[in-house]
Amino acid sequence: MADGVDGISDLVDGGAATVDTAHFRAVLGHFATGIVVVTGVLDGVPYGLTCQSFVSLSLDPGLVAFSPSKRSSSWKRIQESGAFCANVLTEDQEDVSRVFATSGADKFRGVGWRPSETGSPILQDVLAWVDCRIEARYDAGDHDIIVGRVVDLEAAPRGRPLLAYRGGYGRFDA
Repeated sequence: MADGVDGISDLVDGGAATVDTAHFRAVLGHFATGIVVVTGVLDGVPYGLTCQSFVSLSLDPGLVAFSPSKRSSSWKRIQESGAFCANVLTEDQEDVSRVFATSGADKFRGVGWRPSETGSPILQDVLAWVDCRIEARYDAGDHDIIVGRVVDLEAAPRGRPLLAYRGGYGRFDA
């Protein structure tokens, strides 16, 4: 697994912040994103975290990326497992998003799931899921950029995504 790349670390470590962090968050909050729960299993114990920085990266090979906080204890355990599953939440799963965004909670209590090919949890009733092996990790300030090589994936035949927008939840109306 790669750990850092020339140029990226220099960009994020090259100097003091040039913008106010609250203003940065408020402005970037205007970009609507989908919400995923990233899951993994270490020593038979499931872990998960809510993430809105998930993106398709490459078709050939199939790669995706997401950016967990370096402070996340769940991420540390998922990373150690070497695999993860990104579970795309539906508009009806705001409660799931909130539970997995909570530190220290029993996140899987009452949440149905089954193991993916890598053993990572596929949550019940998600809009889609993408099962991956960790391909690379890059330092990016207070977050990491994680690249995953897709092992398996599937989408539900219908449903609408849960969105993050302006610090809250949103819905997609078509």
